[in-house]
Amino acid sequence: MTDEKGQSSRFGVPTLRTGQAHPHPEPIGGSAYSAAELMPGYRVVLLDQRKLPAIERYEYYVRADEVAQAIRDMVVRGAPAIGVTAAYGMVAGAVHARGDAASFLEAMRIADATLRASRPTAVNLMWALDRMSASAAQHASLDFAARTEAMARAARELHREEVAACRRLGALGAELVPDGATILTHCNAGALATGGYGTALGVIRAAKEAGKDVRVIACETRPYLQGARLTAWELAKDHVRVEVIADSMAAHFMAKKAVTLAIVGADRVARNGDVANKIGTYALGCLAAAHAIPFYVAAPWSTVDLACATGAEIPIEERRQEELSHFALPDGASVQLVPDGVPVKNPSFDVTPANLVTAIVTERGIVRPPSGEGLARLAAT
Repeated sequence: MTDEKGQSSRFGVPTLRTGQAHPHPEPIGGSAYSAAELMPGYRVVLLDQRKLPAIERYEYYVRADEVAQAIRDMVVRGAPAIGVTAAYGMVAGAVHARGDAASFLEAMRIADATLRASRPTAVNLMWALDRMSASAAQHASLDFAARTEAMARAARELHREEVAACRRLGALGAELVPDGATILTHCNAGALATGGYGTALGVIRAAKEAGKDVRVIACETRPYLQGARLTAWELAKDHVRVEVIADSMAAHFMAKKAVTLAIVGADRVARNGDVANKIGTYALGCLAAAHAIPFYVAAPWSTVDLACATGAEIPIEERRQEELSHFALPDGASVQLVPDGVPVKNPSFDVTPANLVTAIVTERGIVRPPSGEGLARLAAT
């Protein structure tokens, strides 16, 4: 972590060590908060999502390895937001590559490898790094200032495209939401997870903007509580009616016919339509099928991995045992939940088979039901 840290209750007004306010561009995220932005001076600023909802704090990062560590530590999370952040991490790497073209490309190779190793499941990370490495190769012959600015333009353009994709898929997905719907969602697939607007929450936002009366049931999403901490925080800011339930309560509310439909995001969609998402998604897919409730997945095309044949090929990240065995407190302390010596399994994702998914919503169109043929048709558009 650099010692040049910024903190504010509103995005874009951080204070530097000099105590002077820094001029800033309009955030690409397009709201009063943003998961990741590239500030003047090519510094990466991230909203520390580990501290939400109690504290809204932004941190600066100036090196690619710092950005990689922030991704690993879940300062930022959500597949599209990880991709955007990695793109900005490549810009941070370019700032420190002042040599000739060959040394610049070597620095970019190291930055790419460092960022690529940060989290394995979200394919957006690899997609963004592939784009940024191609940009580095294209601009390597420029002088330091020109190539750094070219890298920044490429990263910001990637960010804008991701936000535009979320808005487009949100509008398409909103057509699937009936007026008066109660929508169950899992984890966080909003602006915090995507760089702007959101995927699953983008559909909810678009439905509300279309004048539909919707309410949301957010599963808390153990063990990291993204639903309770982040989804509820975002929807409350947008004045969308939201209630939080424990993950184990979902079947109860489905059986009570209190859920109209379920919609979640994705970290990777395989070629056959299998979906990797936050752990617990597969269980919700099974429950939705058992109760004849539509189960939708909303994801930008950057999350679709046509090189991955089925969900069985998707790497599943195993995170630290302490995330499950201990409960973190806002002051940095923790409460032990599991007895000493008892092992813990903590896979961060699971795979929902395509046959449990009613439809996959992307900015290119809706695949209903999910299939390799349907995704192939969208790939050709």
